[in-house]
Amino acid sequence: TGGSVRQPASFCGIVGVKPTYGRVSRYGLVAFGSSLDCVAVFGRTVGDAERVLAAVAGVDPRDATTLDRPPLRPLPAPASFEGTTIGVPREYFPLDLHPGVRAGCAAAIARMRALGARIVDVSLPHARYAVPTYYIIAPAEAAANLARFDGARYGARVAVEGDVRALYRATRGQGFGPEVRRRILVGTYVLSAGYHEAYYNRAQAVRARIAADFTSVFASGVDFLFTPTTPTPAFKAGEKTDDPVAMYLADIFVCSANLAGLPAVSIPIGRFEGLPVGGQFMAPHFEEAAMLAQAATLERHLDATLEVAA
Repeated sequence: TGGSVRQPASFCGIVGVKPTYGRVSRYGLVAFGSSLDCVAVFGRTVGDAERVLAAVAGVDPRDATTLDRPPLRPLPAPASFEGTTIGVPREYFPLDLHPGVRAGCAAAIARMRALGARIVDVSLPHARYAVPTYYIIAPAEAAANLARFDGARYGARVAVEGDVRALYRATRGQGFGPEVRRRILVGTYVLSAGYHEAYYNRAQAVRARIAADFTSVFASGVDFLFTPTTPTPAFKAGEKTDDPVAMYLADIFVCSANLAGLPAVSIPIGRFEGLPVGGQFMAPHFEEAAMLAQAATLERHLDATLEVAA
């Protein structure tokens, strides 16, 4: 929905692939953010993840958001990056980017350049608004989607004395964890009378601008974008439990692809003090096969187990 496969893939040193919105059916899943949700794939290698994605992709008459496109057919990884233009968005390399992540990305970019890639500096000027935009739209859609789980129509029911309102409170209070409740509350707030225009409608307008930035960059001759997957290597277990905003900010490089509906893949590009560092490719809509072929080329020519020097 906002990087929940690419981010853990980066932290764990494996591959995570998010397809184009509408590439894979979501029939049978619990909806969270209807305009953002994608079925995504983990794999030890790019080839592993690509084979699974090819198996699950396709139109589904039971999911109106799937699009009738030709089957996803894996392409062989080219021997080099000759003839490929890779855009490096400057907004994804802020001054406070973790030095280990910066070093890993620099090594990957240098390797692609050595293999014949044309590396160009590009700008996605509205990228800085991606996190606040996502954390307005996603909770709003979550609040609407999860309203049905009230103990009367869907989901578990908690036995409680009292009226139907007591049933709703007990069921939803025990059935949803703290983060889910937090997002439902935020989403209900931004959709409420008096705040809908100020928050939700404005976020949708910014979302359109974020998507337009990507369209403009790809139309300028850039084949793929390369960015860090996460702003830091993996943090310690429980380190950010009491700071949800810090957790949300970790999505800064991954949630834009969901807002724009683009395909993206995270691959391991090195290690910093033993912790994996991930790099992310993003591509135009429905260009998964070409994107994954280039990611496999970098995977083949880059030893992701090597330590990077900050």
